[in-house]
Amino acid sequence: MDNFKRNIEVIKKTNANLYGKDFLLTWEKSLAELEMLMHVAEALKNLNNENISTKCFDTGLAVSQFRDNSTRTRFSFASAANMLGLTVQDLDEGKSQIAHGETVRETSNMISFLTEIIGIRDDMYLGAGHTYMKEVASSLQDGFNEGVLPQRPAVVNLQCDIDHPTQSMADLLHLKSFFGSLENLKGKKIAMTWAYSPSYGKPLSVPQGIIGLMTRYGMEVELAYPEGYDLIPEVIDIAGKNAKQSGGSFKVVNSMETAFKNADIVYPKSWAPYSVMQTRTKLLYANDREGLKTLENDCLTNNAKFKNWECDAKKMKLTKNGEALYMHCLPADISGVSCIEGEVAKDVFDKYRIETYKEAGFKPYIIAAMMLTSRFKDPAALLSFMKTRNNKRIQGI
Repeated sequence: MDNFKRNIEVIKKTNANLYGKDFLLTWEKSLAELEMLMHVAEALKNLNNENISTKCFDTGLAVSQFRDNSTRTRFSFASAANMLGLTVQDLDEGKSQIAHGETVRETSNMISFLTEIIGIRDDMYLGAGHTYMKEVASSLQDGFNEGVLPQRPAVVNLQCDIDHPTQSMADLLHLKSFFGSLENLKGKKIAMTWAYSPSYGKPLSVPQGIIGLMTRYGMEVELAYPEGYDLIPEVIDIAGKNAKQSGGSFKVVNSMETAFKNADIVYPKSWAPYSVMQTRTKLLYANDREGLKTLENDCLTNNAKFKNWECDAKKMKLTKNGEALYMHCLPADISGVSCIEGEVAKDVFDKYRIETYKEAGFKPYIIAAMMLTSRFKDPAALLSFMKTRNNKRIQGI
């Protein structure tokens, strides 16, 4: 268990504190806090691989609220909660009093009497998801301060309109594992690029999460998209400032080939233009179905102008030694498989399929680390106790 011991020692030395804190945006956290989170995730993975139980709650709920579809994040949240001993309860708005006009403040308190964690995905409305999560957090704090709630549940962002921290942190942990250390990421070039998709309205939070996080680790981050497919300006500014502070670099280009040139990592992913998401949000609020249909048709027509923005073997040859690491949050739009033409060519995806699965495999541990560090003051002591206790996760092995 050498890796486990090393993780525990680093956690002790970070002197970071995430106890009682929500996890909403990565750039709100210090580097020490992010480092501690990754080492807690690695320690949990170490214990699980050694068949040691990481159950630290005897009772309690982990409430999930998904306002958009999800596979990986939904099951990762459930796996993380179960790993720590919490029972998952999904908040289905259609089956709750929310559908009858119950306020956010009231709902937040009513679901939280014996709740430890609330995970929320709200990425459909630009300018609303992150705001909603902060309102939930404020409501929980008020309920705790007034003695309504015996504990203040922590809120975990499972994807909002601005950031997707569980994804970007899992991606960072994957890169750390692949290249050997966070130190080894310094100077590595990552191309976060738009890619063609036969669909529209995909959130901005994945590319924003990547540029907002990877620029903090001295990487050369190159963001590429066709003209007009901008991200939220404030996040672009944050990425630039992060790069200056870390000694890395941040550049925006309008060519996929330029971004791929000499890249160590490529991350081709479709998203809707910032201006389109602004318009879409207004139409969604107005329940303007005809307007939404017109917007979708216009966007798909515009997307079709950039079908050459596909991650194919020819572009991959432009990367460092022609062997850059391909990454994707999944599911990818695979040309000839899930669609006729899409984000990535079948041969490229097949080559890196296992690596993308490994990338996704870090997410349950990252979410579990977010849960554990928010509810326990001394994660190093707790993890050490788990190892010493040595309860077998699967009996008889």
